[in-house]
Amino acid sequence: MQDLNVVRREMRIPAPPAAVFALMTDPENILRWMGTEAQIEPQPGGIYLVNVTGARFARGTFREVVPVHRLAYSFGWDGSEVVPPESSLVEIDLIEQPDGTLLRLTHSGLPNAEQCAGHAEGWAHYLDRLAEVAAGRKPGPDPWAGRV
Repeated sequence: MQDLNVVRREMRIPAPPAAVFALMTDPENILRWMGTEAQIEPQPGGIYLVNVTGARFARGTFREVVPVHRLAYSFGWDGSEVVPPESSLVEIDLIEQPDGTLLRLTHSGLPNAEQCAGHAEGWAHYLDRLAEVAAGRKPGPDPWAGRV
């Protein structure tokens, strides 16, 4: 039986895995597509801390880092009792394709269908912005700025 409280997203990005990986692991690059501040230490045990909208910090710890191929980190929201820091798991695989990268994201450990739907919406929004940056375009100001 498939776990219903898992977000899965797959998308093609017109850039090589190394470029996509850099956009996801370098704090300055992350801010090009998501967030207002970031502290990232992409190594097992390293911190994942991103102020996603300018009003809400996502916090976790890297569990697995395979340069240019895979990231896995715990995930949650500072101050949340529903999805507290480190309570869920984000796994991202970057698969080289002739025309760029296939990104596969799995976000598991979410507590209910409502949280799953909200996180699915968030990942769709921010991964679309990531793809824009990876393609060499500017996604413009984040319309979700200030959103809690």
